Amino acid sequence: MTSILHPPVEGAAFDAFVETAAPASHDHRKWRPEDGSMPALYLSHGAPPVFNDAHWMDQLFGWSRSLPKPTAILIVSAHWEAAPLALSAPAAGTPLVYDFSGFGRRYFEMTYQTPDASELAGKIKALMSDTEPVHEHPSRGLDHGAWVPLKVMYPYADVPVLQLSMPTHDPDRLFRIGHQLQPLREEGVLIIGSGYMTHGLPFLGRDSWEHNVIPGWSRDFDAWAADALTAGRIDVLADFRHAPGMPYAHPTVEHYTPLFVTFGAATDPSAPPTVVIDDFQMGLAKRSFQVA
Repeated sequence: MTSILHPPVEGAAFDAFVETAAPASHDHRKWRPEDGSMPALYLSHGAPPVFNDAHWMDQLFGWSRSLPKPTAILIVSAHWEAAPLALSAPAAGTPLVYDFSGFGRRYFEMTYQTPDASELAGKIKALMSDTEPVHEHPSRGLDHGAWVPLKVMYPYADVPVLQLSMPTHDPDRLFRIGHQLQPLREEGVLIIGSGYMTHGLPFLGRDSWEHNVIPGWSRDFDAWAADALTAGRIDVLADFRHAPGMPYAHPTVEHYTPLFVTFGAATDPSAPPTVVIDDFQMGLAKRSFQVA
């Protein structure tokens, strides 16, 4: 049966994207100070088989094209939970982390060789030094929660990228971390929280995997989140453990909590965000948004 998990040709949709859509990135206008602060994003990133999903790639690439090309990117991924706070290695071309298994060999051979990000690392450490000292990891590269979406959004790896670890799942502390990073946006840096709005992988049936049948718990949690986002109620979002659909929507919460870094980096965290993606993939909610 054909699906993004079992395509006729592994990665064929990505190959088509590289040939037809990606070249537009060469002419992507770079951020200028008169553009004002870059937004901060929360995006649902997906695993490598999303390179078989042309619709998902259209969404992410269109999103990136709607914004100026950032001067640099700082991304907090669900897949690096580490304390104390740590930064990935800033050297140009640092090897990727292939933190997955069971997928086609092709995905273990993909690369994303970004430019040196030492300048960004210095700025982050200066901003965080008083309350959240930052350890600079000497060798860790970007994991799939970072490089999978960025390989579509900025396909030529022409923007410096650093990944920041997630040292806690406490909404207040993550919000404070995001708030301390907010000045980076004024310099054209794109701050991204990368997770997935619902992530109950153990509770998905074959109909979800193969036909995108949406379980009730996924739909209920997403509807709850949509209402809270529309109302600008971060306090409600912070009470996620009591949300409809829990704990099935997030048996572990690392794919949800990056959004608090995003909100912390907002100029006005109580302002409703702009939802850019609001559909489902394999039964999971892809709801993704940006804040100003």
